[in-house]
Amino acid sequence: MTFDYPWLMVLALVLPALIAAALFRADRRRRVRLARLGDAEVVARLMPEGATRATGWRTARLAGACALAGLALAGPRWGYERAVNRTRGFDMVLALDASLSMRANDVKPDRLEQMKQEVRRLRAMSGGDRIGLIVFAGRSYVLSPLTVDESALDLFLDNLDPSIVGQAGSSLSSAIRQGTDLLSLSNDGADRALVVMSDGEAFEPEADVVAAARRAGDKGISLVTVGFGTTEGSTIPVRAADGSVSLKRDENGAIVVTHYVPSMLRAAAEAAHGTFIDAGATDKAARIRQALSTLRTTRRAVAGGESLEPRFQFFLLPAVLLLLLDAFLVDGGGRRAPRAGAAAAAAAGLVIVTLAGGCAGTQDSANAARAYQNGQYAAAVSMYRRAIEHGDQRPRTIYDFGTANLAIDSLATAIDAYERVADLPDAELRYRALFNFGLAHLRRGLASATGGSDDLDAALAAYKKVLLMRPDDGDAKWNYELALHARETGGGGGGGGQDQNNSASAPPSQAPTPSGGLGLNQAEQLLASAAREERDVQARQQRRISANPPPGGKDW
Repeated sequence: MTFDYPWLMVLALVLPALIAAALFRADRRRRVRLARLGDAEVVARLMPEGATRATGWRTARLAGACALAGLALAGPRWGYERAVNRTRGFDMVLALDASLSMRANDVKPDRLEQMKQEVRRLRAMSGGDRIGLIVFAGRSYVLSPLTVDESALDLFLDNLDPSIVGQAGSSLSSAIRQGTDLLSLSNDGADRALVVMSDGEAFEPEADVVAAARRAGDKGISLVTVGFGTTEGSTIPVRAADGSVSLKRDENGAIVVTHYVPSMLRAAAEAAHGTFIDAGATDKAARIRQALSTLRTTRRAVAGGESLEPRFQFFLLPAVLLLLLDAFLVDGGGRRAPRAGAAAAAAAGLVIVTLAGGCAGTQDSANAARAYQNGQYAAAVSMYRRAIEHGDQRPRTIYDFGTANLAIDSLATAIDAYERVADLPDAELRYRALFNFGLAHLRRGLASATGGSDDLDAALAAYKKVLLMRPDDGDAKWNYELALHARETGGGGGGGGQDQNNSASAPPSQAPTPSGGLGLNQAEQLLASAAREERDVQARQQRRISANPPPGGKDW
């Protein structure tokens, strides 16, 4: 047996003592008043039956009810249960353009980030749908098969970058073919949709794209193509390993200007009898949902994580029965209960009613905390999200949601959660949120292949605030120095291991490397080793790219 709130078990001792003291005081005052009327035997014969009876049994009943209520409030748990979520939805594959041209900033902040924002909004509108993820440039890759695991999709989406694609260029046809093949494996009875998001600048014959789209339409797949960028176009900023930014140039040394090409996307949608959404359209996610609103859904039961089952009702029910028994015994003869005793019973009833509501309202978040402690981080994320959607907007729940996302490296979602609670008056929660907010930015900055200077700056700002709150925090000092050194040397490049020991109820996570007796020289060696490893990885990717030239010979 475990308890969600073991510190509340003290109420199992305090409440019975308070009730016993109140009843004893009321009985004593009653006897004093009766003694003033005359001889006790005479008064007993004149008073109604039971008026002079001792209150020992009544005290035991009410004290027992309060003790049981205190145990229920502590949230007892035993026996494992597996959560099952029942939803309806269809199957949808998102094919996302990760070519270098998506880094053009003719839309703010750039095409790639705007696409990510629309994907997040679309996913939020698609609660019951199974979603697969394909990323493409010169060729396409399946990042995630069809799944309802939002945390896995968040993880892939947060790390989506042109550097993860082995072959540069742009090939819409390969993405449409692979999306069609992935959806063809689905046989659960639901309709299927393929959503292609791109700037449309594909260096391949339009006939290849049309043929791939027509094949998707013939298989009954609804194709939606979504554009990003402007027809005026823009240059492509490229960040070097040392943090410097230059403009992309072609093989002749001329600066590349990439343009949004709607004709290719429109032709693909028309070939599959699908829907084309222009780059200038607002609220693209809502338009995609509208285009897919007629698809047939199917009912699904999705197994969640295992957790200890809440058992507060085993203590709450006997407490209610004791209160009902007390009310029957006191009022059963039509006689009036002493006012103090009635007030005590009413107070105990109010405690139990409040308890029932509180236990029911926090069940989702308690399940999430238990799943996290069992190492089921993805399940904990889903449970915390459900608790928040059901109205649990407590700052601690939002903080725990961010911490669960941090555990699976869904850093963008974790950062958003920490931002919501970082300015609250609760000093302890604000400290924890700022610490982990800085840690999320630090991890992302160290892991960035392009330097991650913005994330490192955010980490430095967060740890400055932490150190103002707690100047002697050694972990915060270590993280600040690590971020500062990475910032000064144009850091990034895959550093920062993940510390999975951070729990939703534990102190903030430590640095990406163990805290303690490591000095700046060791930090430099760590960063240098990570940088060498990243350069080796990039070199291997470049060799693969040179061996497989992009379509049309253009690598953006």
